[in-house]
Amino acid sequence: MFRDRHHAGKLLAEALRDRIVGSGWVVLGLPRGGVVVAAEVARALGLPLDVIVARKIGAPGNPEYAIGAVDADGVVTLGAYAVADQGYLERAAEAEKAEIARRLTAYRSGRPPLNVADARVVVVDDGLATGLTMISAVEYLKRHGAARIVVAVPVSPPETARLLRARADEVVTLAEPQDFFAVGAFYDDFSQTSDAEVIESLRELAEGGQGA
Repeated sequence: MFRDRHHAGKLLAEALRDRIVGSGWVVLGLPRGGVVVAAEVARALGLPLDVIVARKIGAPGNPEYAIGAVDADGVVTLGAYAVADQGYLERAAEAEKAEIARRLTAYRSGRPPLNVADARVVVVDDGLATGLTMISAVEYLKRHGAARIVVAVPVSPPETARLLRARADEVVTLAEPQDFFAVGAFYDDFSQTSDAEVIESLRELAEGGQGA
């Protein structure tokens, strides 16, 4: 469906164009791959770009299976089927919070974060699966005073999109396939995004965006 994250971002920008009206909008990308998609959105719409980091908490013995997520404040969002004791969750959250701090420092390269208080925010990822990291990001933005939160992703399972629509002001997707298996299945090229690519995307667009 998408050639790569750049292609997906350009298509997503077109879907957002008529929704992003007025001033005070910013684009935030979830790293790593979501920042590449977000950069194309920010570039096409002439908006500033920043990063928002939430980290998955994996299940005990199965770290790839998300049972929750943690944001930069250390607040944990648990999934409906989270099974783990409190000690495990606390240790996992602390480890991921440290990684969040590392990434924010590295990715922003000394730039201050964009102010999200009273801002209208488009939060972008390269796709959703469980949606837990996106839910964590949305709840973070609510606590920090965002005026409007639009979640924008190329692809999502229908049930995950429904979960996000109950939390964000709007959710924009390009596809919600019933036969969803994995985000990468909808890309010709879903190779891993490097930290260097994230840093370069943010450096190019953090200072106010570049118009289409």
